[in-house]
Amino acid sequence: MRADYLGFVQRLQRDHGDLTRMRIVNEDAWDLMSPALVREALVTHADSLIRWERGIAVFEQVFGQSVLVTEGDTWQRQRRMLMPAFSPRRVAGYAQLMTDAAQTALDAAVPAGQSEALVTMDTLWTDVAMDVILRTLFSESAQADARDAAWATQTLSAAAFREMFMPFTLPDWLPLPGKAAKRRALKALRGLVQRHIDVRRQEKGAPQGPPAPERADLLHMLLALHDETTGEPLSPQEVFDQCMVSFQAGHETSATALLWWSRLMAEHPEAARRAQAEVDTVLQGGTPGPEHMAQLPWLTATLKEALRLYPPVAALMTRRTTAPITLGGVAVPRGAMLRITPWVLHRDERWFAQADRFVPGRFLEGAAPIEKGAWIPFGVGPRVCIGQHFAMLEMTLLAAMLLQRYTLHQPEPAVACAPQLHVTLRPDVPVVLRLVQRRQIDLAG
Repeated sequence: MRADYLGFVQRLQRDHGDLTRMRIVNEDAWDLMSPALVREALVTHADSLIRWERGIAVFEQVFGQSVLVTEGDTWQRQRRMLMPAFSPRRVAGYAQLMTDAAQTALDAAVPAGQSEALVTMDTLWTDVAMDVILRTLFSESAQADARDAAWATQTLSAAAFREMFMPFTLPDWLPLPGKAAKRRALKALRGLVQRHIDVRRQEKGAPQGPPAPERADLLHMLLALHDETTGEPLSPQEVFDQCMVSFQAGHETSATALLWWSRLMAEHPEAARRAQAEVDTVLQGGTPGPEHMAQLPWLTATLKEALRLYPPVAALMTRRTTAPITLGGVAVPRGAMLRITPWVLHRDERWFAQADRFVPGRFLEGAAPIEKGAWIPFGVGPRVCIGQHFAMLEMTLLAAMLLQRYTLHQPEPAVACAPQLHVTLRPDVPVVLRLVQRRQIDLAG
């Protein structure tokens, strides 16, 4: 399973159907591989499920008691308090911070004086996405911080994936492979987050001197949140933990999604030309914003199709039953482990014709409706990703800005690229594309 988890689950469905049960050491493991079963579990029986304990134990080392980790009343309180910060209206206010972050990096992707260059897209999108998180969290761009934070988040992601397959986590102080890098990564990321929080609290509490600048970032929102029921704010530890989650979840998933999308657009030049024509017509060389989202249906469709073919969180959406439930008419006992694999759902011919092909048109208005629960890159049910509106806005704005500036080509000869499961679904080799500058309408706006 560890060597080829996605292939294993696909074979499991092929040989045994949509609902399977197996014994793995002491685990009673059930795989749910149809939209109806997924919705029945994550929506209908949501109150009878908790997150898989091993996954939570691994993530808690980095994210503390954040909304990604907590359960029960604590999770409900945190989710209720955080929702306003991630509403579509509030997220739209972060658009300028996103485009400011992208502009410098994208303009410099091809060196000055050159009309084209071979660009490692992994590095480009990692840098852009990390700068976006730094600006939307702290209203600041710090390139040194961006590189250090990107290295730290990737190191912690790799460590989490290794430890997920172990029955328990050995202490980080042991002289074992990967432990020293994990310690350095945790120290770097925690230090970065705490430094920004301390500066903000000092600004807020300064008794005299010039007034602190007005902020419209996520940290400002987190510090200003109060529970509608009790009036209590988030605790200092909760603010810290939510910032840590924002770094990891908000950076790596978006960068990974844009990486796969870039590769697909280079492989499908007709789809890319159509997206460029749409972007040119709508934006007229200006900077994209939330007001343009509805006017870019084809670009949005290409992003959604990339998320279908290569969902950043492709597997291991795992839950534990806290009471007996019924799935598809089958009794599932208390204590069962339920496993959901978006990769399998997204590539099932019953829900997506030509499932292995890049067909953005399936997400356009007027296309055949998609079965509920068949496309779940952000999950489904009460635990659906709280940052999904943020992610779609970020990806659409950044994708539009890339297409304004460049035409994407695969280098010759094209290098084969296969998905490799980590915490996110990454290509097994770096994605290198040839970016050719466009003779384009004025981009200064």
